[in-house]
Formats: sequence, structure tokens, C-alpha cells
Amino acid sequence: MAKFVPQAELPLVDQVRVRHEKLQALQQEGRDPFQITKFDVTHHAQEIKDRFEELEEQSVRLAGRIMSKRGMGKAIFADLQDRSGRVQLYIKVDEMGEEAFAECRKLDVGDIVGVEGPVFKTQRGEISVRTRSVTLLSKSLLPLPEKYHGLQDKELRFRQRYLDLIVNPDVQENFRIRSRFISYMRRYLDEQGYIEVETPVLNTISGGASARPFVTHHNTLDIDMYMRIATELPLKRLIVGGMERVYEIGRIFRNEGMDPKHNPEFTSVELYEAYADFHRMMDIAEGILSGAAMEILGSYKLSWMGYDIDLTPGWPRLTMIEAVKRYVGVDFGAISDDAEAVAAAKAVGVELNPAAEPTWGNALYACFDQKVEEQLIQPTFITMYPVEVSPLTKRSPEDPRLTERFEFFIAHSEMGNAYSELNDPIDQRGRFVKQMEQRERGDDEAEMIDEDFLNALEYGMPPTGGMGIGVDRCVMLLCGVDSIREVILFPTMKPLDKE
Repeated sequence: MAKFVPQAELPLVDQVRVRHEKLQALQQEGRDPFQITKFDVTHHAQEIKDRFEELEEQSVRLAGRIMSKRGMGKAIFADLQDRSGRVQLYIKVDEMGEEAFAECRKLDVGDIVGVEGPVFKTQRGEISVRTRSVTLLSKSLLPLPEKYHGLQDKELRFRQRYLDLIVNPDVQENFRIRSRFISYMRRYLDEQGYIEVETPVLNTISGGASARPFVTHHNTLDIDMYMRIATELPLKRLIVGGMERVYEIGRIFRNEGMDPKHNPEFTSVELYEAYADFHRMMDIAEGILSGAAMEILGSYKLSWMGYDIDLTPGWPRLTMIEAVKRYVGVDFGAISDDAEAVAAAKAVGVELNPAAEPTWGNALYACFDQKVEEQLIQPTFITMYPVEVSPLTKRSPEDPRLTERFEFFIAHSEMGNAYSELNDPIDQRGRFVKQMEQRERGDDEAEMIDEDFLNALEYGMPPTGGMGIGVDRCVMLLCGVDSIREVILFPTMKPLDKE
């Protein structure tokens, strides 16, 4: 594990000892900072800077963490950091008195204080607070990383996010953007007449997506249960029940590998709208992401993964056949035979998954997955997926080998997935059976049969459009970062004793 470089020249163990001694002295004097329960704050650091002309010479009360401290004879300059940013404190013996000033000298970088005093500007033109009183609210017993280099070790940053947020203030901006994006998405969907709902995290059957689940055990019922890999099937039950427009923003759990774009638990939004199809879902996906970029960043244009991305509405929409023809040079629209399709894929260096049947649809999808996806940089909708890889999607009336499904991609990253939902219970059962056969051939990510969901469909589900969008990847895009760990406050990490 990486070591912190302390601010002072004392060895780390001595710095910690000195801080503990300072705390013990305060406690013996009856001034234990940990017994203080509140401090009335009237202003914040950035507000003082933004409203300086209005606040000049007015007394303010603010609280935060001391990030630097430097003494000059009978004066101390310190930087106080709160949720909005930093402001300088000017602490002078003439203003404080000898005894209070001496206590301020004992403060350490990292201590949390409440201060009061008038706002002014120093001779160097820096907006500051002429501190009249300082209250120690919490003693920092561990020193912060060295001020000029901060906390750079990514592994340590993610393990100790609290420290990352303290010493790397720009990191907080990623999570403000995340919060604003989720707020915008909720507002957008609410205004479209959607209802936000909550569905179970623990299920007796793993379904709604192709993924490997986490398994746990319910002691009272003495049954194994699955942490949800999608919210799809419960939400579609609500469509059957007549709720018509529903969405859920929630955590999803998939027992899969970890890389810069994947975390075992992540956040998605899934939404379903009765009497709509996948074209309507494309409009909503574009509206959410483009609208959020304009509201949060003030522009449709941004940089991500080393590319200049343009989110201006009007994203291209290509069928998978068109995309494979354009980027790979194989026209599956002119091929009807399964063997010919598999041979065409092999001719361009594409091999099918051993667990997949050697069909036209699987060959088409393999060509797209292995050859096309990596070339999709600007926002692009890819539509009309083969039925073999879309077990919950309505078939195309024009070509029953295909389904009314799309995924949209930005910087060769899949951002969302949507269907014209399959509402034929007989067809749905047949596809579940095929998925189970695929599981028997070794694909443990294939769908299980959900009898209760089939039962719901038999009562009748209206034509429905549905979509899932990865919230974390959208936030990665808006923040311009290339790792999902930068936008998840507490990403999954391997325990130190396992490394």
C-alpha cells in the first residue's frame, strides 16, 4: 500500500503522536472538540469570493478543513476548504488576543474548524476572512498527503475516497456532475409522464439480461437468491398491470470481470412505455444525453477517450446489416443460408462463440461485435439485432430473423440498449427454452425461464418500448474520464490481503 508523504519534516509516527498529545491536552482542559455538536454556518468559501463587493467588511461564519497554514510573526495565514472551495483566513494576534492566537498556532493542517470574522481583501488583492474567532470542531489525527503532490496513487485514491475528495478537490466535481445528470434524467422522464418505481434487488430467478449473477442465501426461507442483473422483468410486469410509463434508477449486480468500463455493481436506468416502440426509445436516449450535456456543460461538444464527441441531436441510425456492410464489407442482406453466413464471417476473420449455434443471426452479430463496434466513435444507434441475441425483443415484421432492438455507442462504448418489447407469451417461452438449451451447452449467462413473467404476459401486455442506459458510462462521458472508478464513489477493490 502506498505511503503518504507528510507535510512536516517529522517522521509520520511522530506527527501522529504529536497530534494525539494535542488532543489529550485539550480533553484534559475540558475543551474536547469531539463534544461539539454543531456550528452555525452563514456563508461558504466560493460565495464569499463571488459576493465580495456585497460582503466586504461584513462578518461571516464558515466552517471547513484547514488545508495549509503558514505563520509570519504575529500573523497566521491559512486556507480553509469547505464544500464550495477554498478561502484564505487571516489570523492576527491583535484581532484574536494572545491566548486565542497561541491556540491557533497549535492547529494542524487537516483540522476542521469554524471561524468568524469580516471579509476583506489583502494588500496582495486576495479575498480573505479577517478571523476574530476560531473553534476547533474536529481534530485530524493523521496528516494529509504532502501539499504539492497531493494523492496521486490511483489504487490508494479509490480505496480511500474520503482522502481523495479532501486533497483532490477536482474529484468532487465528477460527483457533482453525476448528481446533476441523475437529477436531469429524473426531471426529463417525470416531464414525459413516467413514474419512478422500485423493484426487488433479491430475486429467486436471475433474468432480464445475459449476465452471470451473484448468488446469496436466504436463511429463513432456506433458498438461494440472486442479486438482480437487470430490472427489466419486474418493470414489464408493471406495464402488464397498467402503469404504462415506469422507470427505475438503481444498482445492478453482475458477477463478471472488472476493467475500466465495468464494475461488478453499477447504476442503470431502465424505462418502459406502453404503446411505444424502439424508435420512441431512440428519441428519449438522445434527449436525455444531449439535453444533460447542454444543461451541465453548456455545450453538445466534449472530449472523451481521446476523441472529440458531438452530441448534437440527430444521431445516425444504422441497421446492423448496414453497419457490417459499411465497416466490414460483408452484405448479410444478400445472404440467406446459415452455412454461407458463417463462412462469410470466417472469411473476414470472425469466429463464432463455441456455445452459439452456427446461424445467420449469430454470424451477423459476431461480425458486428468483433469488427464494427470498435469503429463507432460519434453517437450512433445500431438497430435490428438478430433474434438469437435478443431473447426479450419483438421480431421485425419485415424480417423475422431480426428484432426491433437498438444499442447506441459513443467512442466505441455501448451506452444503452432498447427494444420494442416482446409481448407474445408463446414466442417468449420458445426463446426462453432456446436460452436454456444454450445454458446446457455451457453458456451460464443465458436467460433462465421465469414462469411468473410468462404468466404475466399471458394476461396481455400492450405494445411497449423499453430501454436501459448505463448511468456510470454517461457520467464518464460528461466528466471526460476513461475509468468507471472515477465516477463511482466506492468502486469494488480487491482486499489488500488478497494481493
